[in-house]
Amino acid sequence: MTEKPADRRSAPTVVVAQSPDEFAGAVAVQVKRQLHARSSSVLALPTGQTPIGVYAELSRRCREEEISFVDVRTFNLDEFVGLPADHPASFETYMMAHLFSHIDIDLAKVHIPNGNAANLEQECRAYEREIAAVGGIDLAIVGIGANGHIAFNEPGTPFDSRTRVIELTTSSKAAHAAEFGGIDQVPELAITMGIGTILQSRRIVLLALGADKAEIVARAIEGPVTTDVPASVLQTHPNVLVMLDRAAAANLHIAQ
Repeated sequence: MTEKPADRRSAPTVVVAQSPDEFAGAVAVQVKRQLHARSSSVLALPTGQTPIGVYAELSRRCREEEISFVDVRTFNLDEFVGLPADHPASFETYMMAHLFSHIDIDLAKVHIPNGNAANLEQECRAYEREIAAVGGIDLAIVGIGANGHIAFNEPGTPFDSRTRVIELTTSSKAAHAAEFGGIDQVPELAITMGIGTILQSRRIVLLALGADKAEIVARAIEGPVTTDVPASVLQTHPNVLVMLDRAAAANLHIAQ
């Protein structure tokens, strides 16, 4: 595993793992350090293919009593609008299947946006209030979409945005098409934590795996800070770690 600070004052530290197991272990170590520093940490958590191995590793470490989530509070980054919570493709189902059912977390301390709320705008405002009420997010783990989105903050999203309802782009819908049996079955709307909310996290870890992420990772980490690539705003945060595999790091100059 190689680790180098990017050759720009504002750029994040980049870690390149040599294998899927090394990647999952390295991210799990970041969570472990956070929980050892503060057992009642507040975590922002992602979904998707990239964190699956990480969640399996965290579950293993919890089973072996290396870490505990008893006092932890979590806030998921996003959720589809209009799906029942137990829908196979909902992010609530995902989180229960890949993490929450396998660790010692108190489900009363788990927060996932309610995409079925009677008033979605009120739900978004309440989500922000809940984050503020626990003192903000200590560690946010985020992925990056093929178009540079973080959470479901699509290109063009203002950097001061807060939790809100958004319309999914074709690119984001295509990324979830397989889970719904076709792109036409993917919901049109989602609730997402805003970029401004994510940026207030004390630490941020950005995850990316695979060659299909190499171009957008390079634009986000070494390109200009622009709303055209929402993840590029992470260059302005003082405490960001970028975790990649070799394929996702292929276009980075600092990884050569």
